Amino acid sequence: MPAWLLPDHTSDQLPAEALQVERLRRRLIDLYGLYGYALFQPPLLEYVESLRVQGADDLDRRSFRLTDPLSGRQLSLRADITPQAARVDAHLLGQSGVSRLCYAAPAIHALPAGLLSSREPLQVGCELFGHEGLDADLEIQELALASLDAAGLQNVHINLTDRAIFAALCSGDSGVTAVEGELLSALQSKDRPRLDRACEALRPATRSALQELVSLYGPVTGAEGVLDRARRVLPKTDAVLASLNRLERVAQSALYSRHPHCQITIDLADLQGWRYHNGIMFSAFVSGYPDALVRGGRYDGMGEAFGRSRAATGFSLELRALSALSVPSHAGELPVAAPWEGDAELHEAVAHARAQGRAVVFLPESEFREWSGPRMVRTSGLWQVAPAPSSSMN
Repeated sequence: MPAWLLPDHTSDQLPAEALQVERLRRRLIDLYGLYGYALFQPPLLEYVESLRVQGADDLDRRSFRLTDPLSGRQLSLRADITPQAARVDAHLLGQSGVSRLCYAAPAIHALPAGLLSSREPLQVGCELFGHEGLDADLEIQELALASLDAAGLQNVHINLTDRAIFAALCSGDSGVTAVEGELLSALQSKDRPRLDRACEALRPATRSALQELVSLYGPVTGAEGVLDRARRVLPKTDAVLASLNRLERVAQSALYSRHPHCQITIDLADLQGWRYHNGIMFSAFVSGYPDALVRGGRYDGMGEAFGRSRAATGFSLELRALSALSVPSHAGELPVAAPWEGDAELHEAVAHARAQGRAVVFLPESEFREWSGPRMVRTSGLWQVAPAPSSSMN
């Protein structure tokens, strides 16, 4: 096997792409700071128990494991940064009120999320802890939209859902546990025959309610509005009605009035995402990308495993995918060239140019003569930056 081959679903970032990704990362972290989100950097490696989230077996399956040669304990490479944020908030920060964290770091997946997905996603996101009201959900969604806007992306499609509805419909039916994964997969793919088979061992009321979810997607209001249809066909329990009311308040909030370019839909069967989510969830789609570019939602109570249960909501995105779709913030330009065989005055001029933000590279004389970009030249005894020579001079 050639030594230059990489594992499947991994890739190098060449200089131009890496620079664009890094510039976007800086813009996003600066943006999140303006909203009060503090940057933190958790370790890539933790004990398996620290990264295991109750009910999130999908996260467990995506995680690489290895044995720690120092302790003999099982270690895991993180597949998602959100559980680490919950640990830091619950155990290390210890704030009683609202806390906000943001991050930009790689995760490692044992299995890719999709055919075109990387096994080393560069995950960027924000997490808000300590507030259970819809204000927190709306702030997180606003930040997600601001992230796309920072990348120059418009005409965003936002899809809303609430995993609490699925939990409410399945409540009290012991048969759900054995087929939950199959139910979620069938609902996500809108595969009614597959859903019917998965529901065979469930109670009639549970089966009927889950079968209704498949068709509950589309516009928020109007003749075909999802919410009105859901209120007619789903069980009228307090939990279901409360979830539908929450979705309505989010979809009709002032946030989306301020973003008229956003198309808002609701899909009650779209439960894709990590299974630790337990409330309102959202996905953001843009043209040119086959999957959701941003995913987020509620995961109240995750911090209990780390000693303190907290309300929590957040979002994350894959930075390389966002960068590939973004509008470049700077046109690529050649650095200024300087000859290696220079005097002290040249080095002083180079230092001055770099202090002003100009990139300067030293070149051998043969390469300096052929350089097509700007260069350092001596004019009237002083070294100065001269523009690139015109083609007629070459």
